[in-house]
Amino acid sequence: KVHAMRLSTQTSVLALSLAFAVSSPALAEAAGSDNTVAQLVVTGKRTQDALENPPSTRATVTADTIAATVNAASVEDTLKYLPSLLIRKRHIGDNFAPIATRTSGLGASARSLIYADGALLSALIGNNNGNGSPRWTLVTPEEIERIDVLYGPFSAAYSGNSIGTTVNIKTRMPSRFEARATVLTNYEDVTLYGTSQSVKTNQFSAAVGDRLGAFGVLGSFTRTDAHAQPISFTTLTGTANPTGTSGGYADLNKLAQAIRVLGAGGIEHHIQDTAKLKFGLDLTPKIHAAYNLAFWTDDTQGGVQSYLTDASGAATYKTANSGVTTGFNSAIYTREARHVSQVLNIQGEDAKLNWQVIGTLYRYEHDWQNNPSPDTATGTTATTGFMGTRNDLPGAFAGGVGTIQKQDGTGWRTLDGKAALKFGPGDQHTLSGGLHVDEETLNARTFILANWRDSHSALGQLRSASHGLTQTKAIWAQDQVKLSPSLTLTFGSRYEWWEASKGYNTTLSTAVNATLVQPGRKDEFLSPKASLEWQVQDGLSLRLSAGRAYRTPTVGELYQTTSVGTLLTNPNPGLLPEQATAYELALEKQSDAGSLRLSVFSEMVRDALISQLNLAKNTTYIQNVDRTRAEGVEFAGARRDVVPNIDLTGSLTYVNAVTAKDIAFPAAVG
Repeated sequence: KVHAMRLSTQTSVLALSLAFAVSSPALAEAAGSDNTVAQLVVTGKRTQDALENPPSTRATVTADTIAATVNAASVEDTLKYLPSLLIRKRHIGDNFAPIATRTSGLGASARSLIYADGALLSALIGNNNGNGSPRWTLVTPEEIERIDVLYGPFSAAYSGNSIGTTVNIKTRMPSRFEARATVLTNYEDVTLYGTSQSVKTNQFSAAVGDRLGAFGVLGSFTRTDAHAQPISFTTLTGTANPTGTSGGYADLNKLAQAIRVLGAGGIEHHIQDTAKLKFGLDLTPKIHAAYNLAFWTDDTQGGVQSYLTDASGAATYKTANSGVTTGFNSAIYTREARHVSQVLNIQGEDAKLNWQVIGTLYRYEHDWQNNPSPDTATGTTATTGFMGTRNDLPGAFAGGVGTIQKQDGTGWRTLDGKAALKFGPGDQHTLSGGLHVDEETLNARTFILANWRDSHSALGQLRSASHGLTQTKAIWAQDQVKLSPSLTLTFGSRYEWWEASKGYNTTLSTAVNATLVQPGRKDEFLSPKASLEWQVQDGLSLRLSAGRAYRTPTVGELYQTTSVGTLLTNPNPGLLPEQATAYELALEKQSDAGSLRLSVFSEMVRDALISQLNLAKNTTYIQNVDRTRAEGVEFAGARRDVVPNIDLTGSLTYVNAVTAKDIAFPAAVG
């Protein structure tokens, strides 16, 4: 018998247990039906909450809610209706989907933490909307039990990356044999400028699992074959096309300056596979172990479309009067990747003591991206391999000289040990604490490639290289004290030791590689937190929270070489950590009919890490901005049976965010 089911709440687990007991009386009698029900109910406990007792404002979505209200092609979709959250999912299969919160934008991916069963999905190697985006593909919507979103840096259990939000995804394991298969097809019509197309996405997902006594296993596989609309446009400042071309579209850029839109780029075709095995074992009735192994592969082709024609009516890709096609070259690419994730988790649950030890490892085993050569020089020089050769479109469509960026060896690993103990009269205190270690490694190298369409063709000279390592060690403690039946105080602190090391950059200047060894860094931080909650009456609460958090620079911000047009610039290894001070006053009403919440919040960040113009160097890159400030109001509500069988949820957030002080770029102040 094949049972396809979704277990998301204790109620559904209990119902399944009773049904199983009725249908299999001999088994139920042998095992003891009461014990069987109790064990299944335990699997639905929110262990993360029991360990960390976060005092933050939260929003929650369960499997039942997802199934009833969300058209979820991937896990990011399950969060799209929660207050003050935006995930930049440009199309199905987009693997650069950062999260924006009520005080942080899409370019600040390192200001949020996303976990799945305690394993880090946030890519804290960068702070951007590219390789800093979370690894959402490691979770499928069908395996989600619940998701809790915490707002603000008010829990000592989390690092300063929680300035914006913390997302805890809890997945499930099967309680008996089950199998499922899902097929999805998506059509999209796109009309913009000179692009008019219909694109299609197909997705197949399957899983099979079972529970055999104390042992549980679940295997899953997802293949996504996705075609997408353009994600970039090639433009030229001014009102004139490149010489000898016609077509294009007149428009204005974000500074209200006149531009010509010459064509579309990044028209992606993804083929992505995610394969995952999850194992669970009850070592004792109160101690559980789990191991997850996941493989993610990606084969992406990025294409371009020109809106220009030459005198003969043929498509042309000129982006300058000299005839170069640099503007289009960066939007055409291939990417092939294979990433591996491993998670080992052991935890114990008891009425008084909960504990957990969890280790994670995420590694880029293979990650290559190819582009046609963007160089503007001509000719080939033996001493530079293939450096100096310009490869213009349309000839570059067939191949020719290009570049390949290899990020093999990039990744991160974490280790956490945490525990929570209840003690005192009536469990007056819940004392939680833990130890944390994480390490992020950046290893990126860009070479000249004989044929950019063939990743295994001859490599030319090293064009640039970025390498570095960051490590954080932390200890934290937090006490939740019941001062009275209606008053609860939660206070704690987190102490962190941070280090950056092994940083170096190699850049190509004419025919010579120059390597710069970057200085190492060390720092220490103390982050106090406090929250006072008053249960005014049954279902009505008022909570005041305050917290300080330090968000350290990522290894990418410190050491990754970046390109600004054709200019290669070294990063800034001297960046200071962001120091955020946050407050929230939240009034919340809960009842059987629904909920209402009004939050007033404030966040001030010193030395904010933001990409901005440096007037002295006339380039844009990550810098410390002296002080930013964000203040706002958030309203969220839910009402069941507004009219019979119709539920309503909604939220509205207003934020006033300003740059308060900026010595490097005074024009940004205000």
